[in-house]
Amino acid sequence: MFNKLCLIGVGLIGGSIARAARDRGLCTTIVAYGREIDLDNLKEARRLGVIDEYFINLEAAVQGADCIIIATPVGAIEKVLGELKPYWSEQAVYSDVGSTKGNVVDAARRVFGYLPSNFVPAHPIAGAEQSGVTASVNGLFDDKRLIITPVEQTDPKATATMQQFWQQLGAIVSIMEVDHHDAVLAATSHLPHLLAFVLVDLLGRKDEQVEIFKYAAGGFKDFTRIASSDPTMWLDICLANKQKLIPLIQQLKQELDTMELALENDDSQQIFQTFTYAGQARQRFLDQLIN
Repeated sequence: MFNKLCLIGVGLIGGSIARAARDRGLCTTIVAYGREIDLDNLKEARRLGVIDEYFINLEAAVQGADCIIIATPVGAIEKVLGELKPYWSEQAVYSDVGSTKGNVVDAARRVFGYLPSNFVPAHPIAGAEQSGVTASVNGLFDDKRLIITPVEQTDPKATATMQQFWQQLGAIVSIMEVDHHDAVLAATSHLPHLLAFVLVDLLGRKDEQVEIFKYAAGGFKDFTRIASSDPTMWLDICLANKQKLIPLIQQLKQELDTMELALENDDSQQIFQTFTYAGQARQRFLDQLIN
């Protein structure tokens, strides 16, 4: 499908793209670009056969590439786009894997003064708590959602190319407006991560933390699993999508206040209704996964 795929960043997501693209014969050559600080990870990517070559010189990395995917934390994307600008090729298709899209589109417009028609913002809804190329796996995107968020200026051919690429990587591709994507992901991903981080931070700072963690059951482990995620990546995500995230936090505060009042007043009916509706809503979510 592509002659040369260039990944800017070869961690969990970038490495998993490379593994799946190689396994499914979607690229002739796969290279990665990183900074000198990333050199050990780049060397490991080559040693594992995830990539064919790595570069710490961006011009050399993108030369002749017909697909360039930015697989860095969202906070670094504007800087990467600025570095790519002198070498931008109209013959290539560009994309990213950021968990927020409004800030990516805005960053591209600040760098170029417009959104290049061959830049296709995308977000694979897949991942793990681990990071780095050693955490990457072939099949990470199988049957996972992938959202593409083209704008009016995006070339439909470029969108179709990236849609085909992700489908061949195993993803279920949806097309969505940028603003809608950020609102949906704030509720389904960003707020849950924030809650997990805050809860574990709260309990970890209590004097009896050793006993709290010692006697925590499987439910605590399941609920707080995502608090093991990369803090740098999630800092970037939460700041980038704060306009969608803050209203949800405010709504959650109201819900907690309502629950606090119900407990104070022994309002068993209110508590039971909340628990019952939550259980039914989660079952609807599980039913959608099955279907």
